[in-house]
Amino acid sequence: MTVSMRVMSAGDGYQYLLRTIAAADGDREISTPLTRYYVEAGTPPGQWLGSGVASLGKGQLAVGDRVSEAQLQLLMGMGRDPITGDPLGRAFPAYKSVPERVEARIADLDPDLSPGAKGEAIAQVETEETERGRRRAVAGFDFTFSIPKSASALWAVADAGTQALIGEAHHRAVAEVVAFMEREVAATRSGATAGDGAVAQVDVTGVVATAFDHFDSRAGDPHLHTHVVISNKVQTAFDGKWRSLDGRPMHAAVVALSELHEAVFADHMTRTFDVQWEARDMGRDRNPAWAISTVPEELVQEFSTRARHIDAEKDRLIAEYVARHGRQPSTATIIKLRAQATLSTRPEKQVRSLADLTADWRTRATEVLGQDATTWARGVMDNDKPLLLRADDVPLDAIRELGQTVVRVVGEKRSTWRRWNLMAEASRQTMGWRFATMQDREAVVGMVADAAEQASLRLTPPDLATSPAAFRRVDGTSVFRPKHSTVFSSELLLAAEDRLLDRSRTMTAPTVPLATVEKITARPDPEGRMLGEDQADALMTRSPAAFLMCW
Repeated sequence: MTVSMRVMSAGDGYQYLLRTIAAADGDREISTPLTRYYVEAGTPPGQWLGSGVASLGKGQLAVGDRVSEAQLQLLMGMGRDPITGDPLGRAFPAYKSVPERVEARIADLDPDLSPGAKGEAIAQVETEETERGRRRAVAGFDFTFSIPKSASALWAVADAGTQALIGEAHHRAVAEVVAFMEREVAATRSGATAGDGAVAQVDVTGVVATAFDHFDSRAGDPHLHTHVVISNKVQTAFDGKWRSLDGRPMHAAVVALSELHEAVFADHMTRTFDVQWEARDMGRDRNPAWAISTVPEELVQEFSTRARHIDAEKDRLIAEYVARHGRQPSTATIIKLRAQATLSTRPEKQVRSLADLTADWRTRATEVLGQDATTWARGVMDNDKPLLLRADDVPLDAIRELGQTVVRVVGEKRSTWRRWNLMAEASRQTMGWRFATMQDREAVVGMVADAAEQASLRLTPPDLATSPAAFRRVDGTSVFRPKHSTVFSSELLLAAEDRLLDRSRTMTAPTVPLATVEKITARPDPEGRMLGEDQADALMTRSPAAFLMCW
């Protein structure tokens, strides 16, 4: 994935963005980050991003202005205007700490409890509150936009002018996807649930975001990426009040945004450098990775030190799991083990200048390529002029066929899906096409997703009554139903579910008597060893045939 997201807490949660910045509040002329900070140890200061910035500071802020630490503290730390300091709606809620919650619950215990019972109750309270942990208010959402590894490798060894152009392609792709988020993802909630009230999901005027560029991974490999921190404070379109973002679509859209961003960045690179892209197999249970076709996989692997460390630790954790449970972990468990491996192998971030990093990267790449890396990079971008598509160039028949393909592929991974699942797969299916503009790509992906919805079976019932015009969005949907929340499935999956239910009610399948199982557990396995109960269960799970051989 080229886009990931994590929630940022209020208070001092923003400070990690400032740790690697070179002179964040320096008094120097601003040029491009990739040239201004070339010889300085650290990364550039953040810049303001998003159309909601115009609502701040009585017009004193603009997109592209530098973000100071004081401004970030006001907005992300306190929920206030970064220029005037005025509150943006309600203050961030303050939650009690774990000791405070424990103390409050202990004070509410029955005073007539015996000492023993009271001790047990206190121990239970402490356990429960410790498991809940510290709750913090949400100040924003940190979306990390990364370029594909092959593009990072090319950027790392290219000359300064090419580096700046690749950086510009990256920044344009980020800005276009953030604008897409403002139109399709960002929303807030208005209303009340008490009594006969209702909560509506309504549009916002835009998002307020800050963007921080980083150059390398924690292992020191080239990894051009930008942290786009979107403030939880948004201005409601219909009444101008400041409210909080609806977090549900921010979480739900991450994968679709990642697929869209990767395709948009690839379009920009092809328009600028005429490079071609290809899908590379990443192994079982992983989607193919798209890479610049002229960047060899050997160079990509050379600059994937962090991934190798994580994979090695993940494999070790999987081996431990198999030894402990006697079976392979499920896909969900593997994901959790990889997350654990990511955290346990995470080194401290080293702050170096881009000049030092680039010199190191060029030396490593030259050894892998067998030629001067910078000279090689110039040749990579010497290709024929590619074909750039407009939305009208894609036939409607192709759109319908792609929609059916999207449903089939999504149905192989999920039993139900929503619009964002279809959007993600529609972006994957069209990744091999290069479009002339972001608008063309967005239009085609949207049409493919529409066709996929038509080919799906809607499970969410329609509204019983049509909402008045004041309570409908531009597309006619009710504001009282969250956008893109309709659940779909397919007739094929429902038929498979019916077959499984029928089989579950069938009592005529072959069975093994309990006495036989007990007898088998006391017999030696094919190699003459005695099977214990746990070993027998594991053998039966892995290989029923081998299990029966023991008998």
